[in-house]
Amino acid sequence: MAADPDEELVRRVGAGDPAAVQALVARKLPRILALAVRMLGDTAEAEDVAQETFVRIWRHAAGWRRGNARFDSWVHRVTLNLCYDRLRRRREWVTDEVPDVVDPAAHPDAYPQEDALRIEQALQRIAPRQREAIVLVYYQEMSNIEAAATLQISVDALESLLARGRRSLQTILAREGVDE
Repeated sequence: MAADPDEELVRRVGAGDPAAVQALVARKLPRILALAVRMLGDTAEAEDVAQETFVRIWRHAAGWRRGNARFDSWVHRVTLNLCYDRLRRRREWVTDEVPDVVDPAAHPDAYPQEDALRIEQALQRIAPRQREAIVLVYYQEMSNIEAAATLQISVDALESLLARGRRSLQTILAREGVDE
């Protein structure tokens, strides 16, 4: 397995180095936040998830050891698990309020702003595992191997999720008249 680019930084965080903590936050926060926003569709909740992710990083940094997956894959898995915890809690709450919609201007998509908003909304309507796969590969720009490791599935299973997710998005967007 190739060297983990975060290994030394995580070791320093575990040793209580404030500069390492600051560097790790600067390196990981944008991707963690983007992942949580896309999974939850709510910026405030995504910020809470990002904060909890860093709390877990700081708690476990001293004992973290390189294993089968890179540190970045572990961080993405933690973030996804925290998002799922929040999504499960949402199902338990009945409300008349419409959830906030993600601001598409914050994401440089190749679509007009109106279409980008529809794509973000459609993404929230597909199966969670399909959404995870699409977000990790297309928005977080992970390779299929990295995304499969993060989701703890085979590359073939990931590719199947991606194909089903793309078809689901195409179906939803076709019904709404959005060209891909």
